[in-house]
Amino acid sequence: MGMTMTQKILAAHAGLDSVSAGQLIEADLDLVLGNDITSPVAIHEIDKMKVEGVFNKDKIALVMDHFAPNKDIKSAEHCKCVREFACKNEITNYFDVGKMGIEHALLPEQGLTVAGDVIIGADSHTCTYGALGAFSTGVGSTDMAAGMATGKAWFKVPSAIKFNIVGKPAEWISGKDVILHIIGMIGVDGALYKSMEFVGEGLKYLSMDDRFTIANMAIEAGGKNGIFPVDDLTREYMKEHSKRPFTEYEADSDAEYDEEYTIDLSTLKSTVSFPHLPDNTRTIDEVGDVKIDQVVIGSCTNGRMDDLRIAAKILEGKKFADGIRVIVIPATQKIYLQAMEEGLLKTFIEAGAIVSTPTCGPCLGGYMGVLAEGERCVSTTNRNFVGRMGHVDSEVYLASPAVAAASAITGKISGPKDVM
Repeated sequence: MGMTMTQKILAAHAGLDSVSAGQLIEADLDLVLGNDITSPVAIHEIDKMKVEGVFNKDKIALVMDHFAPNKDIKSAEHCKCVREFACKNEITNYFDVGKMGIEHALLPEQGLTVAGDVIIGADSHTCTYGALGAFSTGVGSTDMAAGMATGKAWFKVPSAIKFNIVGKPAEWISGKDVILHIIGMIGVDGALYKSMEFVGEGLKYLSMDDRFTIANMAIEAGGKNGIFPVDDLTREYMKEHSKRPFTEYEADSDAEYDEEYTIDLSTLKSTVSFPHLPDNTRTIDEVGDVKIDQVVIGSCTNGRMDDLRIAAKILEGKKFADGIRVIVIPATQKIYLQAMEEGLLKTFIEAGAIVSTPTCGPCLGGYMGVLAEGERCVSTTNRNFVGRMGHVDSEVYLASPAVAAASAITGKISGPKDVM
């Protein structure tokens, strides 16, 4: 029996010739990730283990992104805890204010993740790096602690779902529309503990930023991970960003899949996820008249250059509707600077937005855009659970940067064709 992409990567890192779905393995890790919320718990667990140091100071990444710059005393204490741990253990890849970014945009940009890696992170959207052909998945802080101490983690090998991507998308259709369509189709538990493997000739129409978005939201379908095969676009990205060697894996022709779906990009429409689950999706022509209060463009899902360029193209020379608050968050300092150099930030500010330092802030209802009772927000983030971005009686509508920008102009959920 053949293996999937994910199974091949796990077998190689476990020192085995082959693995099968459901098998328990112990695998070597290429990177262990934590942030300012999850790392303090892991650090306390390491202290209880009484281990000396970490397994490899170059294979740990600690990113201050959720509440940095600190929003209150508690978040300052968390960051101080991580900062002191990073200093004590000489952690090479420690990212704080000034060289920060949202972790799942920052690490690929810094060349820390490449094809063939096994990566764990104490953040559920660690699955993002599957866009590069890596196996990456979220874990709890105790598993992060064990990973930092030993360089190993245990896994139950997942079965897989194959998504055959075909066709060419229409204008304004992006990776966000693709993954929202898929989640709406299979449900938030449709890929529970399974690998979501994206293949097909239609991948050539998806940019790296599109692929990062799709892999990022695999967890919203319950997926253990999302993964793409390596192609010329992937190789070009890794060559530009990383000096690390990488290994390409392709699924065997006789690999087994629990389900197979064909996604025709040419048939997709702009898609919006209504409250309070990501699978509660409607196409833009099914939305109706939904007035909004706030728009957020950013996050580890949609704060990259493609996202900002699309939003700016729609907003050029336009103003937001009266009473609409718009927060734009470039995902990293490098993206912030590039957006500045391209004039995108000027476009956002002239339209009436504020531009934030890179932060996860509003996505998790932390700061920089918390919602009050009864308020509605169109957001390019990845979750719209009850109370996710603020008050339990607020509402979050997940959408692409194109839909978010158009909605900011009209004051209600709208597609780009409504304003262009």
